[in-house]
Amino acid sequence: MAGSVIARKRNIECRTKVKTGCTTCRKVKCDENKPFCQKCVNTGRTCDGYESPFRFFISQPINSAHADGLESDAGLQPIRPTLINIAPQDIDLLSRYFSTKTIFDVKLGCDEEARQVLQASLTDPPIRHAILSLKALREDLETSGDGPASIAQQTPSYHYGLQQYSMALRGLASNLSSPGSNGLKSALLCCQIFISIEQVQKNYTAMAQHIIRGLRIMHENRARPDFVAANKLVPAHHDQLPFLDVFIIKLFAAPCKFADPPATADVSGPTSSVCLISPLQQPVESRDLRTIAPDMRTELTSIATSTLEFLGKVSQVESVGIALRLLSEKAALLDSLESWLIDLELVQTEIGSPGPEPISVSFLRFFHLILKIVLLGALDSSPDLYAELRTENDRLQSVANNVGERVRAYRTCSGTSNGRGERSTVR
Repeated sequence: MAGSVIARKRNIECRTKVKTGCTTCRKVKCDENKPFCQKCVNTGRTCDGYESPFRFFISQPINSAHADGLESDAGLQPIRPTLINIAPQDIDLLSRYFSTKTIFDVKLGCDEEARQVLQASLTDPPIRHAILSLKALREDLETSGDGPASIAQQTPSYHYGLQQYSMALRGLASNLSSPGSNGLKSALLCCQIFISIEQVQKNYTAMAQHIIRGLRIMHENRARPDFVAANKLVPAHHDQLPFLDVFIIKLFAAPCKFADPPATADVSGPTSSVCLISPLQQPVESRDLRTIAPDMRTELTSIATSTLEFLGKVSQVESVGIALRLLSEKAALLDSLESWLIDLELVQTEIGSPGPEPISVSFLRFFHLILKIVLLGALDSSPDLYAELRTENDRLQSVANNVGERVRAYRTCSGTSNGRGERSTVR
């Protein structure tokens, strides 16, 4: 008897433990394969995933000298719903606030996303704070312009927007220390609004961080059916999670103005461009990167539309046979993205224009990488995928950092010559 107890004790002590492991294995002999450990997959169990990713949200800095003066627990109290029914005008207004492109009467097609956010805000304080932040910052943008401003020039609406943003971040981190399905939904809806908030502030570095983290949350928590092994299709791990990737694609695919700093020429494309001739079919002397950007955008938007259709099919897939056919469709879309990038590089080589590329072209690279990252993660959770996603995420962050630096430089230059009241058209 004593011998068996000692043997059992020795057996327990010899088990290999890891510092992080899935919650199903409880850190004992977990191989830490992501998004689901192989031990769970092999034994037919549902792997409940890993440590909460939401700790990253609170680390996002708020760029304001007044953020330190916020009340410490103001954002953590439950909010009593003030809306009983979601009014159509509220849906339309929030959909408009999702992107600064709508300043030019562009339609995003995000009414369903706006309805979902507003409905969740009735019971979720962080989402509520995030909506209030977006509303205040957008209204400040439309009334005050988007030129650079000193601390003294910043309006009460601007400060209120930053306050609410900070409350949303802290409230989300507090509520999601042990996230379940509701916590994941809250995080993804907040992430959706955070992306829009950073676009209003033209903080593209932070915008990219929210995009990367949000897409990672979706993939690691299997928002859609996925292959966890060869020919082994499993359903979505969490039902009815918000499809953040669809929202992001809609945000970037919406028509926009192409305008760059008028240092060399005052050339901008139309709000919506339809090109019947490929940029590579035009004579080199008649093209430059500034004028081909709308044409290249048309081709990229077409790929984006096909990607949205593909994601809709993946969400509904139930059989391995259909899923395998969708993998062929995914490969074709990735090939189209690669061809698009090759075309862009060829045009740049042929033109050989000095200096940095137009900001409009940099935004196209931003959009291209988002589509690639979304497609790479669809119907795939192989170990090699995560290394590839890290590489593409790093590229996306680098492009976003570059865009952000150039936009800040342009706004500073524009503000020096025009003052804060004149809105720039850089998108």
